[in-house]
Amino acid sequence: MVPRGPLNSVRGAPLRGAGNCATSHRRARTRRTTPNHPPTGNTHAPARKASRSPPSTHPCHASQVLKAPATNLPRCQATGLIGTACLALGGETAGALPVRELIAPSTPRAALGLVGVYFGVVLLIAAWTLLGRLVRSANPPTVRSLMLVLAVWAAPLLLAPPLFSRDVYSYLAQGAMVDAHMDVYTHGPALLGGPLAAEVAPVWQQTGAPYGPLFLAVASGLSGLTRGEIPAGLFGMRLVALLGVALMAAALPRLARHNGADPAAALWLGALNPLVLLHLVAGAHNDAIMLGLLGVGLVAALGRWPILGAVLVTLAALVKAPALLGLAAVVALQMRAGRSPARAVLTTAGAAAATTVAVTALAGTGYGWIGALKTPVSPQNWALTSLLGRATAAALTELGSDLAPLAVPAWHLLGIAVTVLAIAVIWLRRPRLSPLYALGLSLAVVVVLGPAIRPWYALWALFLIAAAAPSTSPAVRHRLAAVTGVVALLALPSGAPAETEQLVLAVSGGALALVVLWQAHQAAQSPLRENTV
Repeated sequence: MVPRGPLNSVRGAPLRGAGNCATSHRRARTRRTTPNHPPTGNTHAPARKASRSPPSTHPCHASQVLKAPATNLPRCQATGLIGTACLALGGETAGALPVRELIAPSTPRAALGLVGVYFGVVLLIAAWTLLGRLVRSANPPTVRSLMLVLAVWAAPLLLAPPLFSRDVYSYLAQGAMVDAHMDVYTHGPALLGGPLAAEVAPVWQQTGAPYGPLFLAVASGLSGLTRGEIPAGLFGMRLVALLGVALMAAALPRLARHNGADPAAALWLGALNPLVLLHLVAGAHNDAIMLGLLGVGLVAALGRWPILGAVLVTLAALVKAPALLGLAAVVALQMRAGRSPARAVLTTAGAAAATTVAVTALAGTGYGWIGALKTPVSPQNWALTSLLGRATAAALTELGSDLAPLAVPAWHLLGIAVTVLAIAVIWLRRPRLSPLYALGLSLAVVVVLGPAIRPWYALWALFLIAAAAPSTSPAVRHRLAAVTGVVALLALPSGAPAETEQLVLAVSGGALALVVLWQAHQAAQSPLRENTV
């Protein structure tokens, strides 16, 4: 649970003892007007002197006014709504548009759209930060209120173009390939041809799908429903992503209560997070449905349905493989409930195997997805091991060594080895950690040391840590919130690599938002200052 600080903390909560200010004033007036001793001498002089003195403000009242909360839930909701509305409007010219609608980045319309998107991103981050202050205050919003805020913030993005990535076009093309009975794990979208394949980024044209059979079955079903129409397909993928986000939001409070954490704080960090809105909703990434299934599977495993939990977690892994680590949490939760280790492992493994066989058979994609897990990553990926590999290759090239081409694969293998070791250490320490927290830390290691990284991958770990971080360590959530604010600014709305001119425009949009926020803050503070006079 995020501990609520003292009522007189800097978090904007009411001052401790603020309700006694009026009493203090009355006592002060009593002392001034009712002397303890009979008056002597000229009693009118002190009265005349007091009448000439300017009125003063009691320190308690001044402190109360200056430290009173400068925001409230409707204001946070409105600020975030304006932010996502600016995102949607800016995306109409600067987003990851279909090829036939793309606008040159140098045109005024594209420039204005980029400024608008980053204006909206900064507003959204600010609204989320202020909402966090309310969640940590003495009178936090309810879980239901936060759910409404999430719905309001997400609404403008429902019909917006894809933002920050073109992956959704790959999803549609791969679904069309499955619908056409092509081997999506052996061939890339280039084999499909046509308008959908043209929307896929060139680097992925010849690359097989790295996704599991469940997601490809969903994508294939959408392809059949939309008959290859891109706008309808994009809308369908966004609905799937919204379903995943809804499952995440429904699971978080329950997971938090089980771990003794504050459900509202978990929902704020894990579902209202700007990364969720920017990448899972606006970007329509399939990580949303993976995390949603993982969350409800863990909720089921916490209750009396461990086998159902294993099935749901396996379904999450059949969307994207990292969710497979969730089965370890299902086993651990059964053991905590009193089941023997052998029984917990056997029932979980049996449910997972049966689910995998059934879904793969129904999807008709075969087991090529296991080999597709080795799908190559982008050459310019910003993963730690990729950066180290490229730096090593450059150094070896300067030295004239023939080993330079092996540098990146070697660093990737080393990263995988360290990941396995770190996860083993985490789970060996598990008796001192909750299974959900151990799972969150394990996914964090996968993200940091894996061969590929994207901004939305941070949500794999953040989703679970939000619900399971020890209540005695609020610094964990504070650091994650700070990381969120930084990572949310790292991608351009078009999903393309950044150029200098675009960076200048993005910074300008963010700076403009900061100016507007400062002016709004000053306007909100003015009445409070006037009350101190």
